[in-house]
Amino acid sequence: MDIKLLSSQEATPPPLALGSAWRPLRFFNLYRLTLSGLFVVLSTLGQLPLPLGQTHPDLFYSISLIYLLFTVAAGLAINQHRPRFNLQVYTQVTVDIVLITSLMHASGGLSSNLGTLLVVSIASASLLVSGRAALFFAAFASLSILIEQVYTNLTDTAISSSYPQSGLLGITLFATAIIAHVLARRARESEALATQRGIDLANMSQLTEYVIQHMQVGVLVADAQLRLRLMNTAAWRLLGQPSAIHQRTLASVSSALHQRLLNWQHEKEHDNHAMAVTGSSTEVLLTFAGIGEKHSAGFLIFLEDASSAAKQVQQIKLAALGRLTAGIAHEIRNPLGAISHAGELLAESPGLEATDKRFTQIIHEQTRRINTIIENVLQLGRKDKTQAENLKLKPLLEKFTAELAANNKTSTDETRAADIELNVSPEDLAVQFDPSHLHQILWNLCENGLHHARINNQQPKLELRTGLNTDGVAWLDIIDNGPGVAKEHISNIFEPFYTTEAKGTGLGLYLSRELAECNHARLEYTSTQDDQSCFRLSFLSTVTPD
Repeated sequence: MDIKLLSSQEATPPPLALGSAWRPLRFFNLYRLTLSGLFVVLSTLGQLPLPLGQTHPDLFYSISLIYLLFTVAAGLAINQHRPRFNLQVYTQVTVDIVLITSLMHASGGLSSNLGTLLVVSIASASLLVSGRAALFFAAFASLSILIEQVYTNLTDTAISSSYPQSGLLGITLFATAIIAHVLARRARESEALATQRGIDLANMSQLTEYVIQHMQVGVLVADAQLRLRLMNTAAWRLLGQPSAIHQRTLASVSSALHQRLLNWQHEKEHDNHAMAVTGSSTEVLLTFAGIGEKHSAGFLIFLEDASSAAKQVQQIKLAALGRLTAGIAHEIRNPLGAISHAGELLAESPGLEATDKRFTQIIHEQTRRINTIIENVLQLGRKDKTQAENLKLKPLLEKFTAELAANNKTSTDETRAADIELNVSPEDLAVQFDPSHLHQILWNLCENGLHHARINNQQPKLELRTGLNTDGVAWLDIIDNGPGVAKEHISNIFEPFYTTEAKGTGLGLYLSRELAECNHARLEYTSTQDDQSCFRLSFLSTVTPD
């Protein structure tokens, strides 16, 4: 949804905004059409009331007919919006002043009182044009009246001149122009302010709608009769994308949600009490709030994905785990250092048998490995500390499988040696990865596979297989002959603290996935064509061999 906000400058119309000025000009022309038409009809019927046309009736009829024809032509020009607006206003008002002054002359001058019609023309002109133009028309009308008086005084001595009355009419025209202009300016300012406020409200409404529609929290608004007034995309998705949304009732969208709201109303609980409800395939948390006094205006309903809330709790748990791990690591390092030092001193003892030296070597290797594990756990929250290297998988995996086989042969709590197979293809396959992280991931996954094979009284077998997919991404499969993971547990095995065994910590697979993500890799569980358990590590940073 793209939004475009209007500026305040767009909200302020010019003095003659075309959308609002053509209409009053059309009304003004309708007034002139009525006036001129009435004059023509009365002149034709000979029913002109005195003093209209009493001095020169034929001239009055001719001017009225010209006035009518001009008004009709002006109406056509207004409908076509051609020529431009200002030119039409100036032309029409000028012709009005000339023709009305001529009609006044044909009716005996100022005594006919037709001069008051000029007040209407000047007022209309002041509403349509700027202040200076309005004063110009007032001056032109006053001058026309004065010229008419002088001409009448020179050509018809029987008619007495009325120069003071002409002056008063001129003053009236100027006053009309000034007052009409002030009123028109205030009206335009009010219109501009109203337009600006309307645009501001439209912008605010559009922004509000945009924000609501893009919220991760579902929002519904229902009136007092529980008819839906608003539902954002998140709410529609959390409620299972109901198809009955067109019915615009809460009950048709979600009967469970409708019943929950009714229960909330009757129980008179706190406005922000949250309740869990299953309105679709996912579980959501509800929060109700009333609108208006005694909820007379309706209700606000907020929906939140319960899994999101669970993730937040998990993040808090992991943060606590991080602090705990840091403390444990500090406490473990001291005794671990003492064990390592004691093993080194024992290895230097004279007369130590070869078997005992092998045991001291195991002590040294395993204490070093424990220290590496502690460092890796501490680095889970510091991904920028990962030290990726270009690793050739074949020699690395050969060394790892040899270490794993040796560890299983010397283990005293396991009676069956593991059968480990390695298949690397292509042989020069290389990836970018932190070697210590990769070692720990492989160790966790392999020990996990061997353990589950042994607890089911099977001869433990492991296969490490590599390859490239069609996109050129390298992968490493760790396949074991254990019973595999039940389908109902697959989606949870990588969660921290999740385990199906009483003695398990639930951190092994979680730490393995986190270490993989630290190195821009992906760890996932799958199964082979033979239904064997398989963990696939996909290396997104594959090194192209030279």
